[in-house]
Formats: sequence, C-alpha cells, structure tokens
Amino acid sequence: MTNFIIERVCGAMFADKAEIAIKAGDGGNGLVSFRREIYVPAGGPDGGDGGKGGDIVFIIDPEVNTLADFKFKRKYFAQNGEGGKAKKCFGKNGEDLIIGVPEGTIVKDTKSGKIIADMTGENKRVVVAKGGKGGFGNTHFATPVRQAPEFAKGGIKAPEQTVSLELKLIADVGLVGFPNVGKSTLLSSVTQARPKIANYHFTTLEPNLGVVFLGPGRSFVMADIPGIIEGAHEGLGLGHDFLRHIERTRIIVHVVDVSGCEGRNPIEDFETINRELSLFSPQLASLNQVVAANKTDIVNDESLKKDFEKYVKAKGYPYFEISAATKSGVTALMNYLESELKKLPPVPIYESEVVYSEEDNDEPDFVVFREEDGTLAVEGSYIDKLLSSVNFENDESAAFFQRALRKKGIIDELVKMGVKEGDPVRVNDIEFDYMD
Repeated sequence: MTNFIIERVCGAMFADKAEIAIKAGDGGNGLVSFRREIYVPAGGPDGGDGGKGGDIVFIIDPEVNTLADFKFKRKYFAQNGEGGKAKKCFGKNGEDLIIGVPEGTIVKDTKSGKIIADMTGENKRVVVAKGGKGGFGNTHFATPVRQAPEFAKGGIKAPEQTVSLELKLIADVGLVGFPNVGKSTLLSSVTQARPKIANYHFTTLEPNLGVVFLGPGRSFVMADIPGIIEGAHEGLGLGHDFLRHIERTRIIVHVVDVSGCEGRNPIEDFETINRELSLFSPQLASLNQVVAANKTDIVNDESLKKDFEKYVKAKGYPYFEISAATKSGVTALMNYLESELKKLPPVPIYESEVVYSEEDNDEPDFVVFREEDGTLAVEGSYIDKLLSSVNFENDESAAFFQRALRKKGIIDELVKMGVKEGDPVRVNDIEFDYMD
C-alpha cells in the first residue's frame, strides 16, 4: 500500500492564482557494507539500495474551492528516501506528498509558462514531480575480479521547482454583463447559491457558482462572473482576475439592464462588454451567446427596450426578456440553455505540455566550456548524477568515474576543446589535473 501525506487546501477567502515551490524527495543513498558474522571472515558486500524519494502529486479535492491557503504556505517538499541498510536491506521509500486543489486548477511551470497539468474532469490525480531513484548498494558492484567493492551509488537528487497555479472555474454557463445588471439575482433565483446582492456597483467581487436543477438528468452549472467594465482586457477594474473564469464556459449569458433606471443605454453596454471579451480572448468572443434582457418589470422607457430587442435579433443572438427579481421569463431561459448544452462538446481541458520527472531536463546532459581564467569546466545533469555515485577516496570508485567520463564522450569533448596533459579541469565543484 502506498504511503502518502495529504496537504488539504481549504481557505475561506476566494483566491484564484498562486505560486509555490515544490520538490520531490531525493533518492536514498546506497550503502557500503560488508557481511560481518562470526566464522564468516570474508562474507562479501551486503550494502542495500536506497529508497525512492516521494512524488509530488496533485489531486482534485471536492472540499476545496479556492487557492487561498497557497498564499500562506508556499513550499511543498516530499519526503526523501532512506539510505540502504546492511544485510542487503532496501531503504524505505519516501512518502508521496499529495496536494489537494479545486477542480479547474491549471498547474504551470513558472519559468517556461508551459502547462504541466489541468486538474479537470478525469485528471483527478497527476504526478507533477517524481521522486529521485534510490542509489545502488555496493552489492551491485561486486564482480569475480572485484569481490569487495568499497563504493556505492548515491540517490538521485530531485530538483526544486516553482509552479504557478491558476483556477479557471468549471461552469457550463457564464453570466457576464456590467456591474449591477442583475447577474447575482438571476443566479440566486435559479440555484441554491447565495451571492451578496445590493444596489451598488461591484457587489460581486468574486465568482459564484450554482447548479441549475430542472429535473432528473437535467442540470448544469452556472457561474456569476463579476461585472466587466470598459478596459477590463487591460486589467482595469477586476480585469484579468475574473475574465479568465469565462474561458471554461460553453455558453455565455449576456445579462443587460433594459430598464433605463440608471440612464444607461443597453445597446452601448452590450457592445462594450463584447468588445472587452474579444480583446481579452477571441475564443471567448466566439462562444455561443444568449442575451437576457433583465429588469423588464421596472422599464422606464419602452422604446429603449424595443430598440435593443431589434438590435440583438438583427445580430442573430437568441433573445429572452426576463425579470430575475420576479423570476418572470427565467424558466424559459433555463430550459433553452439546458437544451443547447446537450448539443455542445464538454468543457475544454488543456493538454499537458511538460511532464516533470527526476530524469527530464530541458538542459543537455552535460556541457564543456572554458571559463574566463582559461580553465575547462564540465557541468550538467549527467555530471550531477555521476558525482553522487563516486567516492574519490576509493581507487576503484575513482576509476569508475574516469571510465564513465570517457564512455559518455566527455573526454573527447575536452580534447576537442584543446585540453593538454596536466591542465586543470573543473567538474562541478571538483578540480583535477587532466591525465591522458
């Protein structure tokens, strides 16, 4: 049975972006050990292998709905593997660190911006960083000629990485529109969600979700997105902080105040919101859009409403007159949305662009270069792994190091760079004189 540690994220405040450091566990070192028993003076090597380091695993946690706790805890390190034991016993594997996040969270490599995982749908459990492999004990290095190897292999070190978390809400229908047009009222009238509602702008400062239930097998998720203002695509107002949440939706319901109570022009409002959507993402602008003309129960100027209806229908948008406050026309709108959703593909899931493991690295295995003082230097992931396996105080281990450099082609590269007998060569932090 796999051991693991759960890190549960369940903050009370809404947060949809975070940046954290993660590190899988290092592999345990192999052991140099020899069998020492009475009447067995030369029992041979019995050093065991090191244990594997724990993985960093992200899971969808249904009890978590924000990334708030990542604002307070920013480092997540898995457990290292134990070193090998005598009598050929393996070291214990490090425990996996499991991090719970809300569904819809995208995990990105901060440095490259590439998507590692999209915690959506079937992606309920993703290994983001693999623990390092354990090193071999000296048992593995015994041969008929070398019967008592006094060296073992070190465990693979797992790199520390920085990842960005971004929550994109999972909602079938997204409500958009200017502040105070009645989106929150509409959501509360058709779901069990209870967003804050008041007669002033930006009452909604965070997205709210609710499930619209129309009967057995007839339900969908609706999200109330905070009001968009002109310039939102440039980050004004709440800007990008909420526009990203519309990207997951399959249908946009554009709620427009047609009452004229605040002196607004519904056609101008409609054009402004759509312009902001298209400037932020052409993909958003291409989504199916349904227009909900709200506050029809308190219309001051009937001609204003009629002009807007004529304008919207000329554009080819489905048009519904509703009053979220009295629920007039709301049922017809919900039934239409449910029927249209059945015709559309499921919520989009972003494909992974990179998979972290202890062996994956964008950098080459090794690089040979000349430093400012003329010293030739060798660095790279292969060198890191090789040095962890070498005991330079042991002649056999040092000879193994030389053979590994030659087999990998590093000696050939040094020769191409003009190395001469006796020249200093730096391998990571170790410097030695080159001997042909």
